[in-house]
Amino acid sequence: MPQIDYKRDLGFWELPKPKKGKEREWHTVARVSQTIPFGYEIDPDNDRLLLPIPHELEALELAKKHLNQYSYREVAIWLTKHTDRCISHMGLKRRVEIDRRRKKAAIIKRRLAKRLQETLAQIETLENCRVGAYSEEE
Repeated sequence: MPQIDYKRDLGFWELPKPKKGKEREWHTVARVSQTIPFGYEIDPDNDRLLLPIPHELEALELAKKHLNQYSYREVAIWLTKHTDRCISHMGLKRRVEIDRRRKKAAIIKRRLAKRLQETLAQIETLENCRVGAYSEEE
């Protein structure tokens, strides 16, 4: 049986490295309760502020994607092993649901703001283009 030199016979290729996306910028948040949320730690200078822990927050974002395939319990175990910080499956579920609610509310408010801008522009054109329009001078 002939020897196969894979580099010569089949060619050698390497998968391209994934492009590095834009780095996320995590912000300091105000502390509003006794519980410290996953991905944050208390600021040593000011105990009313929470500093982000980037590797935990990145892992949490990845965990949200894993929830499409796996259960909350399995993802919580993976997240605990990956970050060395404990999170229960119910804690993960609550955190994900809160994030979804906030994202949905932000989308709705942006949509309403856009509609408001469009309506204000229409009102402006109607007021300026009507027959017999006048402006009150002060």
